Order: sequence, then structure tokens, then C-alpha cells
Amino acid sequence: MDDISNDISATIGRRVRSERTVRGWSLAELAGRSDVSKAMLSAIERGTTSPTAALLVRIAAAFGMTLSTLIARAEMQGGGVSRKGEQPVWQDPATGYIRRHLSPASQMPLELIRVSLPAGARVSLPAASYAFIKQQIWLIAGRLDFTEGDVVHRLEPGDCLALGAPSDCVFHAPGPEAAEYLVALVRD
Repeated sequence: MDDISNDISATIGRRVRSERTVRGWSLAELAGRSDVSKAMLSAIERGTTSPTAALLVRIAAAFGMTLSTLIARAEMQGGGVSRKGEQPVWQDPATGYIRRHLSPASQMPLELIRVSLPAGARVSLPAASYAFIKQQIWLIAGRLDFTEGDVVHRLEPGDCLALGAPSDCVFHAPGPEAAEYLVALVRD
């Protein structure tokens, strides 16, 4: 892992430990609630592994929050402006997708996330990751096939999709280039 990945993994690990500790949960309790092994949780908390989006979604859901909220809490330090060079960027080691948290830290229920999903990549997220939010996806470039339950939305640049009730979802960039999109999240 490079230094940036080490820093982000350590920051996320500290946040997971903090969220677990404030709830008075043991590693075993978080493991039971998230269906992530104690060994993996321990490695995440120590910052010795870079967790995948799928693992972080399960951990965040166990805490009653979204992946975006967990990462934002881990990396945002406050302030009214989120400068490009200071915006948290996280790359999923399993798929290569890059997630940039654009919004400044605040008590607003709105979060803006920019995602780059490599051509051919596919990310599956369970309905639980959408349980506490409403969201819209605006495709900036490339193509995105977004599967929401049994419905496939084929998005072209400029298309904007408002998601329905929480359901299992799949993001797929069919190519030939990466899908670049903005996600607007509103916490319930």
C-alpha cells in the first residue's frame, strides 16, 4: 500500500473503532451485527488493510449509517469550504472505483460524491446501504448501467436518475470508457 492508502485506511480504521467504542460494542458484537469477521475488523481498525466498499457498507449499516457518512466522518475535519486538494478520495481495492467526497463537513443532510467507475467494473451494494438516504445519480461522462432491484437504468451523459425505495443495486460501467458520475445524497 502507498502512503496515501495507508493514511486513508488508518483514518477509516480509527473511525470504525471510535463508532464501535462509543456504542460500547466489542469486536465480536460488531462482527455479529455486520457479518464481517473479528479478524478483518481488527485489521481494519489497526489500518493494516484497505477494506473494500462491500465490507465498509456492511460495517456502516451495522452502525445505522451510510458508507458515505462513515467515510465522511472518518475524513472530514470541518469548515465551510471543501477545497479540491483536501477532499477525501478513496479507491476500492476490489474494483478500482474512485470516490471523492465533495461536500464540506456540516450538519446539512446533503452530501455530494463524485465517482469514477472503471470501464467494465461492477459494484453491487445491498438495500441496507440505502436505508437511511435518498439519492440521485447524474452521469457526467461514459455510460452507466444502474440496476435497482429488477430494473436496469441505462444512463447516458447528462441523464439524472432519482432512486426509488431501498433495494439491492448494481453499478456497472459497460465501457468503453469509465463512468464518471455525481451522487447527491440526502440523509433521512
